[in-house]
Amino acid sequence: MSDALRSLLEAGPVLLPACYDGISAAVLEQAGFPALAVSGAGLAMSRLGVPDLGLLTLTELVDAVRPIVRRAGVPVLVDADTGFGGTLNVVRTVEELAAAGVAGIQLEDQVSAKRCGHLTGKAVVSAGEFTERIAAAVLARGESGPLLVARTDALAVHGIDDALERGRRALAAGADLVFVEAPTSMEEVERIGAAFPGRAFYNLATGGRSPALPLERLGELGYRMAVCPTVALYPAVHALRTAAATLHRTGSDAHLQELGLSPAGLFDVVGLSGWLDLDARVARAAH
Repeated sequence: MSDALRSLLEAGPVLLPACYDGISAAVLEQAGFPALAVSGAGLAMSRLGVPDLGLLTLTELVDAVRPIVRRAGVPVLVDADTGFGGTLNVVRTVEELAAAGVAGIQLEDQVSAKRCGHLTGKAVVSAGEFTERIAAAVLARGESGPLLVARTDALAVHGIDDALERGRRALAAGADLVFVEAPTSMEEVERIGAAFPGRAFYNLATGGRSPALPLERLGELGYRMAVCPTVALYPAVHALRTAAATLHRTGSDAHLQELGLSPAGLFDVVGLSGWLDLDARVARAAH
């Protein structure tokens, strides 16, 4: 799958919607996206019910990613936060995720425990330690392993010049793309794209600190990949709030019936017919 993700990058800028579980992965794939991302924030909230503050463990991440990769059927890029420790931990993180079948891995330079890139109060490790993280990941993934996105949050801490230098060092260490998190102005967005033409990564964090730009415009500015981490989370939270409030107020599921779904229809989203066909084939083979 890593080769497929690299081919998508060669064809032009690619937009990855972020999922956080099997059903969100299925719906996003069925919408026609050629690749998906796994949101670290989405996993923290959906799996643990906690905010994006570095509370997810490596084991929880890998356990959540495996079924998503199996369900997706398209390349999957995974947010691996800070790599869960020192350089040896980064090696293990990359090896575990590669074994789970991911096509790409994102690693960042925040301290542990990190926090969402669009929150205040972030802190980053030294540029040298960040470069070591990237070098460790490159060593662990080998010649044909997952694509590597090097994310730096240094812009908010030390300014754009430091962030750009960290990006250059990450590329020199073997990263494939540079993700300078949370630019707050078009001037910063343009400088990042110009510094890493064809190798810049953008975060469409809806309602966050960065300008909202369409993929076409990002491509013109030099960005090669963008992620939308909110496409599954925001609608799910909004719809759940609305449906739960109506159920609580009325005591009736009439509003849910209006959605036109049923248990069988819901299961079809995640491949009911294929599983039933397999069951029938097994029964025939046994007789």
